Amino acid sequence: MARDHKSSGGKATGDDYVRPVRRLVVGTLVLVMVLLFLVWRIDSPRVERMRTAVIDTIVPRVQWVTAPLTGTAKLVADFQSYRRIYDQNRELRLELQQMRAWREAALQLEQENAKLLDLNNVRIDPTLTYLTGEVLADSGSPFRQSVLLNVGARDGIIDGWPAMDGIGLVGRISGVGSHTSRVLLLTDSSSKVPVLIQPSGQRAILSGDNTIYPVLEFIENADQIRPGDRVVSSGDGGIFPPDLLVGQVALGTDRRLRVRLSADYERLEFLRVLRAPRTEAINDPGGLLVGPEPTFPPALDDGQMPAVAGDDSDG
Repeated sequence: MARDHKSSGGKATGDDYVRPVRRLVVGTLVLVMVLLFLVWRIDSPRVERMRTAVIDTIVPRVQWVTAPLTGTAKLVADFQSYRRIYDQNRELRLELQQMRAWREAALQLEQENAKLLDLNNVRIDPTLTYLTGEVLADSGSPFRQSVLLNVGARDGIIDGWPAMDGIGLVGRISGVGSHTSRVLLLTDSSSKVPVLIQPSGQRAILSGDNTIYPVLEFIENADQIRPGDRVVSSGDGGIFPPDLLVGQVALGTDRRLRVRLSADYERLEFLRVLRAPRTEAINDPGGLLVGPEPTFPPALDDGQMPAVAGDDSDG
């Protein structure tokens, strides 16, 4: 019993030591804080000198301790600034590349503008004028692609004249009434137009198939044609005047060469009917190179003298 009493008593004594020490430490800290608060609030010269001495002693040491933290914060700020500068430099490089591309495009446009300014001195055929008509309606048939205009024979419209919108060729007049006329579109299956493909100079026939992309047929050499080439009217056969813009070459899903028309077929509101003069048919090409045949006087018999102008004498 005595041994159990000692062991249990020793355990209780250890717990009793911990609790008083904890209370003593907490009480001492509270007391020191209260004293510091009171001393800091007292407006006495001695207390002021003491506060100054404490600050002069502690603050430099605190700054020395916080120097690594300050340096680390400054290093992080410098790294962030360097990161921002790097991002700005990369954006400036991208903008510089874009500006170089724009500069090249501007130079090309400047050259094209200079060429167009030079072309202003070219004399345009004065007979190639136009008459503007409003689109009244379309045929509405999947087998015939045409539109109706509000200009006709009373306005001087002649069957076969080409019709254009603001950019490209649309079709030709196919049927003229007194007050209206019908335009057969290039997309119609019965439309066959000779065209010229630039810059290769290949000639072909633009054949409509009731789709928005008519087909190029009877091409001289298809290997010289590339998608994006310019397509204009060739003027062959006297159907259309030459050099009327038609569109650009495109490769269809069926691997056939087609034409992406420049005219906006989705919004045909007004069309220009060109007053194209009929080309003169040349049946004798040699007559363009050889002049008229010279005329010779009739042959005389032997012993007969030719008559001399102004000679009134007999025989």
